[in-house]
Amino acid sequence: MSKLRYRPINLGRWLVWGITALVMIVLPLIFTSGFTLTIMSQIGVGIIFALSYNMLLGQGGMLSFGHAVYSGLGAYFTVHALNLISKGTFYFPVTLAPIIGGVAGAFFGVIFGYVTTKKSGTTFAMISLGIGEMVFACSLMFSDFFGGEAGIATNRVMGSNVLGITYGPAIQVYYLIIGWALVCMAAMYAWTQTPLGRMANAVRDNPERAEFVGYDTHMVRFLTLVLSGFFAGIAGGLSSINYEIVTAENLGALASGSVLIATFVGGAGYFFGPIIGIIVFFVMVTAVGGITQAWLFYLGLLFLIMVLYAPGGFASLILMHVPVIKARLMRRLWLPYAAAAITGVVLLAGLVSVVEMTYHYSAEADTNPGMALFGLAFNVTSYTPWAVAAGLLVGGFIVSRFAWKAVGKAWGEIILGLQERRA
Repeated sequence: MSKLRYRPINLGRWLVWGITALVMIVLPLIFTSGFTLTIMSQIGVGIIFALSYNMLLGQGGMLSFGHAVYSGLGAYFTVHALNLISKGTFYFPVTLAPIIGGVAGAFFGVIFGYVTTKKSGTTFAMISLGIGEMVFACSLMFSDFFGGEAGIATNRVMGSNVLGITYGPAIQVYYLIIGWALVCMAAMYAWTQTPLGRMANAVRDNPERAEFVGYDTHMVRFLTLVLSGFFAGIAGGLSSINYEIVTAENLGALASGSVLIATFVGGAGYFFGPIIGIIVFFVMVTAVGGITQAWLFYLGLLFLIMVLYAPGGFASLILMHVPVIKARLMRRLWLPYAAAAITGVVLLAGLVSVVEMTYHYSAEADTNPGMALFGLAFNVTSYTPWAVAAGLLVGGFIVSRFAWKAVGKAWGEIILGLQERRA
């Protein structure tokens, strides 16, 4: 008789998931302002959307330029369902309304996915871009369903109260979004452990070998896209409940491009990477965007730096320190990291100064030559601030080069030491 074998409980994994759920639940009790609740709700929706996109990019190796099609269509079907519920012609709990968006996303994943997933690589990316533009054009042509440029509005407060929940207060909408986010996160993580999730990795890494052992790579990509469309549709449904309006922008290239940037910056090769990327993206949009008009420039620069120097995203930068921490070798990195941080601040100060002064000079120099930056007031038409900014930029760049060489040397010594320990 064969003996039953029990896999030991992964305490670290349960701890990470528990802390994640606890943080999501406790955050609105600490940050109680309406603006903060709105941002956290958007982050919750963005987490589902980014993780669904990572099923394609990170798990299946499919670069899509039109993923917003599935979330946008899911949002449209959800908002129409909410309007029917409010009229009394359709009976469905608002709490479960995102399921309607998920079904719509999966349905259109079946329709569009069978064609798009026949090819991979650049061909898939171009087809997804074409379908995205086609659906966006349809949103402006068929105004009866899409509402034209004005979109479709709804009211999430309807029906009888259940335990006092009306989804009128923003805090109730937040917990609805977080509840769905936790469920979807768990479901998408569980999918990565299934045979289909593993085969998606195999098709991503070596499609020829996957076909050789008998798997239909087209069907694997197709099923992955359908499931991805389902979760994207849920994100769209939650978005329609949160904003109470859906417009053509939900389907546009901007939404697809935003989730691509967030996923890549966070780390497409890791499950939690898109979560980090979404948080970074909303920080750039809200915090940096509220300070300067050049936030798009900084976001593009961040994306460029990550592509060139950290293609694994922030997640890879975090995980590369895990073996170093376990080996108790982090003390060797504190001094090089401190030097790199100091020189990086100088370089960043010079860069921000040049960018902000350029923006101000091109837009307001004729009417308002004075500006304030880092608590200092000066005239952008004089040479002194430009010379200081250029000095900080060039000097910071030069000294940071030496600092990062020291970081690289320290890492080389650590890797050599780890290899010697293993030997």
